[in-house]
Amino acid sequence: MYAANEILFPPYLIPKLREKRGQSWRSLVDRVAHLPEDHPESLAFSLMMIRLDGCMDCETDSYRAMRGCQACAEQMLRRYKGRDEDLLSNYDIALSDIRLYMSAEPLPWMQPEEAAVRAA
Repeated sequence: MYAANEILFPPYLIPKLREKRGQSWRSLVDRVAHLPEDHPESLAFSLMMIRLDGCMDCETDSYRAMRGCQACAEQMLRRYKGRDEDLLSNYDIALSDIRLYMSAEPLPWMQPEEAAVRAA
């Protein structure tokens, strides 16, 4: 009954968004698409899309969720009124947020080995 979909924008969809905007957008997608999912730039792209798509407010039984993440992301990019440079600015903000989070002190609930990986 439900489409195979996620609730948060998945990194495997990044390359599928390449042709949805202009050249600067395509350059960003080309740079990020082949990075590992846990790379800060890939995480930042997903965070940007989560924010722009409104993933945090998505419900599993909503029309948007039933259509799937790819359709939702493509629709958002089609309807986005800003320029590609505005999207890249959103990406830069998300990348700064990811780097800030990754540089923070280990959280109290983390196991020592998790803290060591996070600090690396």
